[in-house]
Formats: sequence, structure tokens, C-alpha cells
Amino acid sequence: MVIGFRSRVLSEKSVPRRRHIYEGNSKILFDGPEPGTYVLYFKDDHHTDTKHTITGKGVINNRLSELFMLRLSEIGVETHFLRRLNMREQLVRAAEVLPFRVVMHNAATGDFAKRLGLDEGMMLPEPIPEFRINTKGLDESVVSERHITSLGWADADEVESMLDTTQRINDFLCGQFLALGMRLMQYSLEFGRVYMSDFMGDTQIILIDEITQDTCHILDLKTSERMDLKLVSNQDLEDQKGAKFYQEIAQRFGLLEDGGPPDLILKI
Repeated sequence: MVIGFRSRVLSEKSVPRRRHIYEGNSKILFDGPEPGTYVLYFKDDHHTDTKHTITGKGVINNRLSELFMLRLSEIGVETHFLRRLNMREQLVRAAEVLPFRVVMHNAATGDFAKRLGLDEGMMLPEPIPEFRINTKGLDESVVSERHITSLGWADADEVESMLDTTQRINDFLCGQFLALGMRLMQYSLEFGRVYMSDFMGDTQIILIDEITQDTCHILDLKTSERMDLKLVSNQDLEDQKGAKFYQEIAQRFGLLEDGGPPDLILKI
């Protein structure tokens, strides 16, 4: 499969008509066909300081996130993923989105390195999780556990559960990437709350959203090349050169073998 040319299969213009719940930079959330479910639609949009379209990006992200969610469920991590519906959509459990996310740092990158005066790319003695606000415009704002519990966003047990789960996810994902010649330097996770019954306290914290290249900073160990679209120029994005990162990671995880799976081949 080659991404970087215009697809006529499930293009951006063919987003199904259903009740729209939320639209972000890279995904759209719709009401699901069953009670307690949503449909997550992956777009081809990529946002830096401007908006760009990388044709086929949403198709690969859908498959990559499915892969990680399924593998995490096999080691006992509760996620919102139910099943993939088609090239761009997956069915997920409805959850109350928490107003913050967990950013796990295995190496010093981006604003984390700048804030702490560390060399870009420096490996950290141990993984460092940070909580950051999800609100647009404040998404680089770091908050503490005390902020979260005092403001009623989550209780202490829920925070502890998220940190324990994040550590398990980190151990697993780092191994997955390392086995394929890549280092997972930094990534973000979002969590949601599901209500198991009518009793207010009967809740569960689960992993939601996505795990894709869009949420990760990755280093190619062979070439020492960063595989982050944030480092790609606007001109290269317009020329579809950013597509190579999606292709490369999909190939390494076996999602783009020779010819590619039938549902990943984009035909003109």
C-alpha cells in the first residue's frame, strides 16, 4: 500500500451521517448502533500550525490502534475497544472522558526537555508520567495528583489505578517497539470512566481514545531518525512526504506486508 495519493474508498467526504458527538483534530465520535457504544472515525487530517491531509493516515491509524488495544486486552488492560467496523471506523464502549491525560516520558523530548533543561533525546533514569489538561489551548499544562483529586476530576484510587495501568502499558509498548528496532520515547494516554451499574460508586477506569503514531514520539534505532510528524515541515506535509512515517510503522507491525491486507489497499 502507498499512502500519499487520493483514495476513493471511504474518503473524508463519505463520513456516514449519524448523530455527531465530538470532532477532534484526527477523529470524529458518533453515536453507536447499540446502547453504551460509540463509533470512532479516523480522519486523514494532521494539524501542526496549519491543517494538512495525509491520504490514508486514518486507515492505518485505525488498524494500528486496534492492534495495540487488542494486545493490551490480552495482558489484562481494560480498554474501550470492541471491534473494528471498516477501514476507518471502530466500535468502542461509551465512557465519561476524564479532563486530563497521562503523558509517559521514557526520554527527554519537546517541551519536557525544555522545561527541565535536559538534552533533547536524553534517556531518563526511569519512566516519568505527567498529568496534562485535555482542554484545547491548555494541553501543555501539567497538573499534579492534588489538582486532580481536589478539583474532583478523579479520586485517589482512580489516580493510582491510572498510574499502575500506565506503567503496565509502558512496559508492554516499549517491548513491542524495541523488538521492531524502535524506541518509544514519549506518548500520551487518555482514560475514561464507565458506570457498571446504577450505584454511583460502581465505576471502572478504562483506556480510551487511540494509540497511534499521532500520540507517540518514536526513534528509529538503526538510523537514529525521529519518526515524529511534528518535526516534518509544512511543505513536506503538503507534498505527502510525512506519509512515509505511517507506512514504515505499519510495515514493521505487519499491517502493510507486500500488497497489504485487502482492506488497507487504497485504490484510485
